[in-house]
Amino acid sequence: MDDLEPLTAGVDDLFSDHALDPSLSVTLPPGYPVWPDPSFPQHQGVAGPALWMTDGPAPPGLWARFHAAHAETGLWPLLLDDSAQPWSAGQIAPEPVAEIDTYDPAAFVAEVWAEWHEPPIDLTPFGRYSPGLAPAGHPREDPGAAAERLAAWLAGRPLGLVPAGRGADVLAAVGWQGARHHNAFTAPLSAVVRGWEDRFGVRVVGLGFDTLELSVAAPPVTFRHALRVAAEHATFCPEAIVQGPGTLAGHAEQIRDARVWSFRWE
Repeated sequence: MDDLEPLTAGVDDLFSDHALDPSLSVTLPPGYPVWPDPSFPQHQGVAGPALWMTDGPAPPGLWARFHAAHAETGLWPLLLDDSAQPWSAGQIAPEPVAEIDTYDPAAFVAEVWAEWHEPPIDLTPFGRYSPGLAPAGHPREDPGAAAERLAAWLAGRPLGLVPAGRGADVLAAVGWQGARHHNAFTAPLSAVVRGWEDRFGVRVVGLGFDTLELSVAAPPVTFRHALRVAAEHATFCPEAIVQGPGTLAGHAEQIRDARVWSFRWE
């Protein structure tokens, strides 16, 4: 890591309200700011770059160092999958993070479910009416430890830094467009992920142009509980079931005690 530059050479200038305390001794490889596409209708009054990212793969352990320093920096780290399209293309449209507060995860799940006049999946055993939000899981490990393990598994990706108070908020703050065909705005999806952070110890670790990887510290461990969570996943990302096992029951079996939830929208 001899070629790393001090953080103050780049990110501090970019995000002036998120300067790092030199005592943190966090350094970065070369990188650049990513500016959003102002033509997106979602881009409403959000000025400045959306994120900073490294030129190439992040050194091992760098995600964990920034995750540990988040309380001091206000910068949330992401391991960015740029295989589908370079992030530098700017196909992102940041939304005001305050918008997340206006959405209720239970209402989002119920609304999506109610709009399925021809459901894309078999909704057995719930049928026409949404079962609502699943109860919280019981912690199986520390959320930070689960997140760092997933980060190690995703090693080799560029690192992004986003000014955000919590991981769920980066979807809106970055203006991620991966689920655009499913939901025009990203703030409601951030609201859902906030709920998972609180109930299942979820942490946002990886993000691609149509993918999302979450670590899970308090997953459902019984089939009945996992079935309720599967119903939430179906409204958040129908492809998780359609492109997966094809049924809620099959997806429930996949996520029982799973420490990673991966989503891909197509």
